[in-house]
Amino acid sequence: MKKRVTKAVFPVAGMGTRFLPATKSVPKEIMTLVDRPLVQYAIDEARAAGIKEFIFVTARGKSALEDYFDHLPELENKLRKDGKDELLNTLKATNMDSGAIAYIRQHKALGLGHAVWCARRLIGNEPFAVMLPDDVIAAEKPCLQQMVEAHAETGGCVVAAMEVPNDKTSSYGVLDIDQDMGSMVSVKGMVEKPPAGTAPSNLAVIGRYILTPKVLQNLNQIKPSAGGELQLTDAIAEEIRKGRDVYGFRFRGERFDCGSKAGFLQATVAFGLARPELREEFGQYLHEMLAMRNAAQ
Repeated sequence: MKKRVTKAVFPVAGMGTRFLPATKSVPKEIMTLVDRPLVQYAIDEARAAGIKEFIFVTARGKSALEDYFDHLPELENKLRKDGKDELLNTLKATNMDSGAIAYIRQHKALGLGHAVWCARRLIGNEPFAVMLPDDVIAAEKPCLQQMVEAHAETGGCVVAAMEVPNDKTSSYGVLDIDQDMGSMVSVKGMVEKPPAGTAPSNLAVIGRYILTPKVLQNLNQIKPSAGGELQLTDAIAEEIRKGRDVYGFRFRGERFDCGSKAGFLQATVAFGLARPELREEFGQYLHEMLAMRNAAQ
């Protein structure tokens, strides 16, 4: 019987240098997309997938992230007293139950694989998810929920994947496909950021993973790659080398790279237009801006 996926690791130790000076005092993960921090989108997606235990791999300067998930009794009482029930419910959705959330420090920036390895004692001997909050995915059914359902059928490791332009493959981990079954592909190899023109496909890995505990054992054994970082891709590729199942999953939805300024702005427009209370006014503004820009050309 396959074990259910109930634990998720959120690697959030990065310094967010691409968003300086904002990230000098505000962790990137709580920068606001419309009216919710990036990390809240990841938490909501994880909850929808049945995740019960949330493990954050943090670093110095991330205390605001920890505070975000704490209760604020004074504010809750004031909202209750003022009859602002809708806001109160919104606030309560950000709270985490005692014991549901844990924080592990990554003392040195040694890569995504090392961040996951830091959580090994809390993960134990069961499958687990890894979610990168920088990757925000708009989907009718949340991406991780799609993956959990697929994993229940296949077992093994499952990585979220999407087609990218051939000239962009060098920015991603790329799958070497063994068998293409539509939404699922079996994988015979993974290459991290292949040089231009050498990628085995254009199917790139993005920030959602369901992994077996054997990947943690691989992280114990593999050597750091160039730059001294421990690559998660290498530990997953080791599963393939040992003859264990690894799958790529073409999720249904649109992914936004909120680790880049352009991607964050694109997500802001998409998520803003998706909100009924903002759609008309915000859409009209964008329409007028485009009209003015076209007229000026």
